[in-house]
Amino acid sequence: MSIKNFRRILMDFYEEQYTAEQSKIAETIIQMEKDALAKFYKGDTSDYQNLWSKDSFTYFDGNTFQRIDNYEDIYDFLMTRVEGKLSAKSWNFVSPRVQFGIDMAVLTYQLHAETNYGESHYNVIEVYQINKSNDWEVIHSTWAAIRPFAKKTVEGEDDIII
Repeated sequence: MSIKNFRRILMDFYEEQYTAEQSKIAETIIQMEKDALAKFYKGDTSDYQNLWSKDSFTYFDGNTFQRIDNYEDIYDFLMTRVEGKLSAKSWNFVSPRVQFGIDMAVLTYQLHAETNYGESHYNVIEVYQINKSNDWEVIHSTWAAIRPFAKKTVEGEDDIII
């Protein structure tokens, strides 16, 4: 069985465990993220600005030297590095998964894009929390560049090297 097929079986099993409410929330969170990415890759960061908590936010990225600890700093990062500057010829949102806790959800996915700066490949983690207005917002975001310790052995399969 290929790794890709194994991952799909695990995803199907996990999603079958969702309650009806969790299924709806997962769909909503995934759609909010996709909508934000669609604008992001046109140089428009407004959806991320609206998704990210203004009260409690942290961010890790390979393009920052240390964790960003508040909304004001991530806003400055977006305005100086992304807003109006980034575009993508194509992008691919792969294998999203939402895991639930009490009043929290963790969205993980892989993101592959062909941008005006070159190819980019990320493992993305977004921690969502219900805010005081009963809306979902991101309180932590990590965009980690994919640099696996793997070599391709057969098309579609990886042999992990540790």
